[in-house]
Amino acid sequence: MILAIFENIINHKIRNITADELLKYASQFQISISKPQAQKIAAYLRGKQVNIFIDSERTALIKEIARITGPETAREVNKLFVEFTK
Repeated sequence: MILAIFENIINHKIRNITADELLKYASQFQISISKPQAQKIAAYLRGKQVNIFIDSERTALIKEIARITGPETAREVNKLFVEFTK
């Protein structure tokens, strides 16, 4: 029960994240993302109904982020998502 609430909070944050918040988290976990990349990623994530705790959903999301910003940035974002799911 507690875990489900935690997952809902994290997923809600992902759906509503701003570019500045994404940059803040990236900095906190020593992950390199530029401001334009963060803006594109945040715009893409806005309103997406995705559960980053489900590997297949996170993988599909990362593939789309790779298409938008490039594979290296997608790998960095994936590292961030993995940190969120720990």
